[in-house]
Amino acid sequence: MARIRAISLGDLVQDQAVRVELEGVPIAVVLDSNGEVHAIGDTCSHGQISLSEGFVEGDTLECWAHGSAFSLRTGIPQNLPAYEPVPVFVVEIDGDDVYIDPTVTKEIAA
Repeated sequence: MARIRAISLGDLVQDQAVRVELEGVPIAVVLDSNGEVHAIGDTCSHGQISLSEGFVEGDTLECWAHGSAFSLRTGIPQNLPAYEPVPVFVVEIDGDDVYIDPTVTKEIAA
């Protein structure tokens, strides 16, 4: 599968997550304070909660329900109760468009 247009850069607000669904895959898209766009799985690995409803803190997205914060770069939880990572997707920017391939995740070194 190829990359899919997910959202416009103009629709992103710094340090807020936006939920998109691509090919049935829920993804949280975040424009961080450094101007980088990240895409991680939108479902908390601990409690099946939408991460895009949570809080962006630096380079993490925190689940509003139980407080686990996931790295925007690796998907690895930074604290309990979550211990399983969420997927991180490759983001491509083309003009004002954000593209994501929901079938390809970044390989993260453990």
